[in-house]
Amino acid sequence: MSTKLEALMKTLETTKVAVIHAAFDEKPHTVAMIDMPKTLSTKEMLEKAFMLTNSITDAWWTNEGVTKMFPDKTCRSTSTGDMVLIGTEKYLCEAEGWSKV
Repeated sequence: MSTKLEALMKTLETTKVAVIHAAFDEKPHTVAMIDMPKTLSTKEMLEKAFMLTNSITDAWWTNEGVTKMFPDKTCRSTSTGDMVLIGTEKYLCEAEGWSKV
């Protein structure tokens, strides 16, 4: 399969999800775009976005499927008070779970 065709197939099978940091009185700003399989539920996408934007053993922006959207060398992990945008729906990261904004 050609590279262009492979890229097109991936686009058709995934949803772009934006991770927006806004906790700690920060001005909201997008720090990552993540390709999510369309087969995942909203809850699964939210949890995966949170997991992929937290540094555990390596810097989170090096995770597969994550596109770095910040200009600095580093970026903090996603925390309570940050948001995730799936399509036109925005969700706030709570101490336990997510709430629709």
